Amino acid sequence: MSTLIRPLAGAPWLQGVKDAIPLLGGYIPVAISFGLISIQSGFSVLETVLISTFIYAGASQFLFVAMAASGAPLWLVVIMTLLINARHIVYGPNLAPYLSEDKKWIPLMHGLTDQIFALAHARLPQLPEQERLGWYSGAATLAWFSWIGGTALGAIAGGELTQRWPLVNEILPFALPALFLVLIIPRCNNRLWSITIILSAATALILKIMGYPNMAIPLAAISGATLFYALKNQRFLGEH
Repeated sequence: MSTLIRPLAGAPWLQGVKDAIPLLGGYIPVAISFGLISIQSGFSVLETVLISTFIYAGASQFLFVAMAASGAPLWLVVIMTLLINARHIVYGPNLAPYLSEDKKWIPLMHGLTDQIFALAHARLPQLPEQERLGWYSGAATLAWFSWIGGTALGAIAGGELTQRWPLVNEILPFALPALFLVLIIPRCNNRLWSITIILSAATALILKIMGYPNMAIPLAAISGATLFYALKNQRFLGEH
């Protein structure tokens, strides 16, 4: 079934911002949590905000501050960060065909996160080619700024927030998993995506149970991507 392409009524970047607004429900709570944990690990407010600005890698940031606080060698911190972000090797090439041949989009890949990838992969095919780069710029920029803002809030006032409302500490860890679930469910509309997602989730769970939580995300992403491309051309798993 071909994708229906419809021009946007307004500016592409503005529509990108609007489409990315639901992501803030997951980004800001987790960013607040990171800001608070970073301060508790010995980083300053400025250092914490700079980590979210330039590393901007979610799970890798939590791992970075934890390993740095424990005195782990720099080379190990770098290797683990790269392993966790290995999934971006799949993300970039999957979005590149939808974006302009103008290489201006390459620096914008700094704003490519799991959630932005899921949103863009569903939305970009529906847009005319000339509107895709603008849409992506708006969506990615809003997500990035919300992550930085949430981090700053957590670093500056996170301790006070959790002391005043202890329940916040219990809620924050569930924000990002809930957001992932909302983004993943619509992709389970055919056997290929369903099997890939189930395998990735099972791999991550097994590694977590076996005591390898830091390896769970990168290895699950690699195994899922490998299965997806191995089965992509199988007729019985094709799109319906």
